[in-house]
Amino acid sequence: MECLEGTIEQIIFYNPENGYSVFKVRTETEEVTVVGNFPPLSPGECLKLTGHWEKNQRFGQQFQMESFSLTLPRSTKGIEKFLSSGLIKGIGPVLAQRIVKKFGEKTTEILNKTPEKLKQVEGIGEKKLSEILKSWEEHRDIRDLIIFLQEHNISTTLAYKIYRTYGQAAFEILRRNPYRLCLDIWGIGFKTADQIALKLGIALDSVERVKAYILYLMEKDNEQGHVFSNENDIKEKCLQDLGVNPDRVDEALKDLLRNQAIVKEASEGSAFLYLPFFYQAQEEVARAIVALSRTPCPVPEFDLGKKIEEVEKRSGINFSPLQKKAIESSFQKKILIITGGPGTGKTTIVRAIVEIFESWQKKILLAAPTGRAAKRLSETTGREAKTIHRLLEFKPKEGRFKRGPNYPLKAEALIVDEFSMVDLPLMYHLLRAIPPEMRLILVGDKDQLPSVGPGNLLRDLIDSGAVEVIRLNEIFRQAKESLIVVNAHRLNQGLSLIYPPKKDPTADFYFIHQEDEEKVFQLILKLCQVNIPRRLGLNPLSTQIQVITPMYRGLVGVDRLNLELQKALNPASTGLKVGQKEFRVRDKVMQIRNDYEKEVFNGDLGTVVQIDPEKFRVLVDFDGRLVFYEKDELADLVLAYAISVHKAQGNEYQAVVMPLLTEHYIMLQRNLFYTALTRARKLSVIIGSYRALHIAIKNDKPVKRNCRLKEKIQALLESQPANFRLF
Repeated sequence: MECLEGTIEQIIFYNPENGYSVFKVRTETEEVTVVGNFPPLSPGECLKLTGHWEKNQRFGQQFQMESFSLTLPRSTKGIEKFLSSGLIKGIGPVLAQRIVKKFGEKTTEILNKTPEKLKQVEGIGEKKLSEILKSWEEHRDIRDLIIFLQEHNISTTLAYKIYRTYGQAAFEILRRNPYRLCLDIWGIGFKTADQIALKLGIALDSVERVKAYILYLMEKDNEQGHVFSNENDIKEKCLQDLGVNPDRVDEALKDLLRNQAIVKEASEGSAFLYLPFFYQAQEEVARAIVALSRTPCPVPEFDLGKKIEEVEKRSGINFSPLQKKAIESSFQKKILIITGGPGTGKTTIVRAIVEIFESWQKKILLAAPTGRAAKRLSETTGREAKTIHRLLEFKPKEGRFKRGPNYPLKAEALIVDEFSMVDLPLMYHLLRAIPPEMRLILVGDKDQLPSVGPGNLLRDLIDSGAVEVIRLNEIFRQAKESLIVVNAHRLNQGLSLIYPPKKDPTADFYFIHQEDEEKVFQLILKLCQVNIPRRLGLNPLSTQIQVITPMYRGLVGVDRLNLELQKALNPASTGLKVGQKEFRVRDKVMQIRNDYEKEVFNGDLGTVVQIDPEKFRVLVDFDGRLVFYEKDELADLVLAYAISVHKAQGNEYQAVVMPLLTEHYIMLQRNLFYTALTRARKLSVIIGSYRALHIAIKNDKPVKRNCRLKEKIQALLESQPANFRLF
C-alpha cells in the first residue's frame, strides 16, 4: 500500500449510481490519475489516499484508491480553487478571491470557528453570510452521510436525496426506521432499505419489517396506476418474499389498520387496501362529481343558436349537429365531457365555446395536465392556458396547492384538455378548488392510454352515467384526407388499416413490412437520419421527430435505440459520462420524474444546450425554459431519441416512427398502439410484422386498474337524491 496527498485538479468521469470516479490529483511533485469509488467531489478539494498503482493498457499509470479521507486545502491557491468550485453556494470565483486575499491560509479556520469575520469582506452581508454558512454546514453533513451510506452500497446520488429529504435528521431516521427511505424517497426500493435495516440489527420476522413491505407494495401498486391493492395479493407477496409466517402478516395488517396507516374496504367477498389519501380522494371525487351533475346551471339569456351561427360566419366553419350540441351543452350543464378521436373537431369546439363565453362577458379558464398540452391549447385558442398545477398554484416547498375550498378559482367556466392524462389525486385537488358558480368542461380521447398516475378518470366518469357525454365520431372532410386519422378510427373499430399506394411520396402513414429485428433497427436509423428530415425539412435532432417503441429492452427497445440514435445523430468526441449514459450538447432528453421546484414533469422533452464537465452540470432547454441539472440530479434525466408509448402520451410530433414486432407481444394492445399512432401530426411510419399489427388491432382488453370510482358514483346516485355540498 502507498499513500498520496494532493488537490483535485480535474474530474474526468463520475458515475452517480456507484460513485466510481476518475480524476486528476496534483501532489507536491506531480499530477496523477486516481480511480475509485468516491462521494461527489469538486476541483480544489484535498485528499489523503491509500492504495496501489496499476497500469491501464489504454490510459497508462493510475492510482487505485483503497481508502481515503478528506482534508481541507492548506495553500492559498488550493483554498481559493476549493471555494470557487461552486461546492459552497454563495461563493463564486470573484468572492473566493476576495476572501482568500483577506484571510489567506486562515480562511478554513475562519469558516469553521469565527465565520462572522467573513462580513469584513466586500460583498458579504448578513444574508450572504447566512447562505454561505448553511452551504458550508450542509457540505460537512452530507459528506459524513455519504461515507456512512457507502458502507451499505448506497449510491452517492441517493445519499444526496436522503439528505435533501431529511436534512440533519437523516442519521437519526436511518438508525430508528430505515424503512422510511423506500416510502419517502423516489429511487430507493424496499431491498435497499431492508439491507440497511438488517445490518443495523432489525430481525427478519420483525413486524416493522412486514409493515414496511406492505406499505411499499401498496405504493408500487399506486405507481402502476392502481388506486387500491387486493388484500390477498399483498398477503401472498409478504409470505413469498419475506419468508415470515401468516400470523406475522396478519399482525402487521392489524397494526397498520389500528394506526390508520391503511384503510380496508370489503365488497362482495373481496377486501381492498388503500393508502388513506387515495381512499379519501376516491370518496371525495365521487361526491363532487355527483354534486356537480345535480347542481342547477344558469343558462344564458341570449339566443345560443344565433351565437353559434355568428361563430360559424366569423370562422368560415359549418358545425355538425353533434358539434352544435357539444357547444350548447357547455352552457346548459354544470359538468360535461366531450370525447372523440383525431379529426373529430374537439379543438374547433373548444375555440367556439371560449368565444361565446367571452361575448357573454364571463371569465373562462383553460388548463391541461402537461406543459406541452397547455402550450398547444393556448396556441389553438389564442388565449392563456396553464398546467393544472400552475392553475392551482402548487407550492413545491410546502408540497401543497394554494387553491382549494378556502381560496377557490375565480371564473364561470373551466375547460380541461387532454383529460385522459388526469389521475385521481390531481382530479381531487382540482375539484376542491372549483367554486359553486363554475362549469367544468372535460375534453379528451377516451381511447388513449389512461393517466400515468392512479385511476382511469375519463373512462370511469363516462361509464358512471353521472355526467353528460358528447361522443364525437364524425371525421371531417379535411381530416379524411389523413391516413393517420382514418386508420386511428379504423383501429378503434378493430378493422384492418388502409395503406397508401406504393411509393406515394405524399402519404402521411406508412407500414413497412419487416420481421427481422436487426433490419427494423437499421430502418429506424435510416428514417431518422435521412428520410424523414429530408421529407419534412427538419433537423435530424429536432424534437419533432420521435421514435416511440412499446418496450425498453431488446434490439429495438428504448435503451438500445437511444444509444445508437445518439451515435448516429449526435456524434461527439466528448460528453458528460453519467454511469452507463452520456450527455452531449444537442442531445434530446426527457425528465422522468415530477420536479415541482424546477417545474419540469415526468415526460417533458428538452434539448441539452450546455455542459459543464468540471461541475458535472447540464443545462437543458424545455421549450424556451432553461433548467440547470446539478450532479446529483442527473438521474432524473434520460436520453429521448426513443421513448415509450406511456412517456409520449399528451405530446404531439411532426413525425413518429414505431417498431411493432411479435417480440413486443405483452405490450401489443389496441389503446397503446392507438396512442402511439395519434401522436403524429404529419407522418407516422410503422415498421414490423403483419402478425404483430393484427394482434395489436384485435387486443382491445387493456390492463385492468384497481379503481372503484365508477361504482362509488353509481352508489351515490342511487342512495343520495338530495344535493351535495362539494367539500
